[in-house]
Amino acid sequence: MSDWAEELKRKGFDPRLTPARQDLAAKPLEGQVVAARYVSGTDKRVVVPQTGLWRAPRTDAGLENELLLGEGFAVYEEREGWAWGQTQHDGYVGYLAADALGPDTGPAATHKVTTPRTLAFPTPDWKVTPLMALPREARVTVAGNVGNGFLRLVSGAFVFAGHLAPLDACAKSAADVALEFLGAPYLWGGRTSLGLDCSGLVQIAFAAIGAALPRDTDLQAAVPAEAIRVEELRRDDLVFWDGHVGIMLDGTNIVHANAYHGKVETEPLADAITRITPVAGAVTAFRRLAT
Repeated sequence: MSDWAEELKRKGFDPRLTPARQDLAAKPLEGQVVAARYVSGTDKRVVVPQTGLWRAPRTDAGLENELLLGEGFAVYEEREGWAWGQTQHDGYVGYLAADALGPDTGPAATHKVTTPRTLAFPTPDWKVTPLMALPREARVTVAGNVGNGFLRLVSGAFVFAGHLAPLDACAKSAADVALEFLGAPYLWGGRTSLGLDCSGLVQIAFAAIGAALPRDTDLQAAVPAEAIRVEELRRDDLVFWDGHVGIMLDGTNIVHANAYHGKVETEPLADAITRITPVAGAVTAFRRLAT
């Protein structure tokens, strides 16, 4: 961690969630952190299916997070093709490609994707070449129902109606959603079926049931929740280790994205504990979120 990040931590700020650098900080932080200048953010939204958020303005700097179509991003600086700012859905700070963003104007999103990935077509026809693939929880604006099972988006693309739902629609179980990602590759910082990490899987699965969670495991563990005992575990409960998290399928089995399997996998909790404990230590908490 840089000296600047350490200084932020000493002042009680989480560097991951604080839009501040030595040369630039968000205007509301003036008087709280020292920076060369302070600026007001410009609200924008993601206009591509998904885009990475990086810790520095280069793609080899380490993927920190991902943003999905329709999610908001407050931009504090644009330079040389990069935008630096803060995500609006989980507060994460970093750099993303400036051309992945568009103005936060026009009709608001009305629907979200409810399958691991769906396709957007140029016409309401399964047989044409799709324009793009959209990940689960991507946000879109529906302009109308054209029949043939398709909805027309304001962008002009067409998506199968069965793969979309109104923004306030909720799945019944986070575990059900997590199981949709079985076999998806492990990717540090990822949030889609093309690759995701343990906390990314948990964040997406709980977003689908209407529960907004932070991005990282330690932040998720700090969310107010009921502490439970191992013998009380049931479906949708969370199990935390230092740096890892999984979702219970029932009282004995877990689903989680993990580097050991290299993908999203299910296994008995007892097996996961036996394998993880020598590396990350014992389970730190069993939690049940109020949803």
